[in-house]
Amino acid sequence: MEDQTKQQNNDQPSEIEKLQKQCDEYLNGWKRAKADYINLKKESDAKMSALLDYATASFVVQMIPIYDNLKKALVSAPADLNNSWLEGVKQIKKQFEEFLKSNDITEMPTIGEKFNPEFHEAVSKEKKEGIESGIIISEASSGYLMKDKTLIPAKVIVAE
Repeated sequence: MEDQTKQQNNDQPSEIEKLQKQCDEYLNGWKRAKADYINLKKESDAKMSALLDYATASFVVQMIPIYDNLKKALVSAPADLNNSWLEGVKQIKKQFEEFLKSNDITEMPTIGEKFNPEFHEAVSKEKKEGIESGIIISEASSGYLMKDKTLIPAKVIVAE
C-alpha cells in the first residue's frame, strides 16, 4: 500500500510545483500587462505629439502669409530710408524667424535647385540661356518645411 501511495505522489505534481507553476503564470501575465501599458503609453505620446504638430502647422500656415508680406515690404523699402521705424520692422521679421525656427519650420531652398514636385509648385516655365531644364530660376512665393515635411510648397519658375 505504501508503494502505491509513493507511486501516486510521483505521478502527481507536488503542491510546491503547482504553486510555482501558478506563480510563473501570474508573473508572465504581469509582464504582458506591463508591456501592453508601455506600448499604450508610447502610442498615446506619439498621438499627442502628432496632434500638437497638426495644431502648430495649422496656426503657422495662417501666419506665414503675414511673414512673407513683411519680407516683401522690407525688400521694397527705399534704400535711403534709415530710421527707427524700419529697424522696428526688421526686428519684427527677426522675431518671426525665431518663432519659425523654434517650431522646426524652415524656408525651403529653391533657386538653383532641381524642381521636385514634393516640395515645389511650378507656376511657369521659361527658357533661360545656360541653365539646364528642370532647374528653378525664380521664386514666386516661398515654401516652408516643418520637420522636413512640406508645410507649404514653394511656387517657382522653372527653366525649360
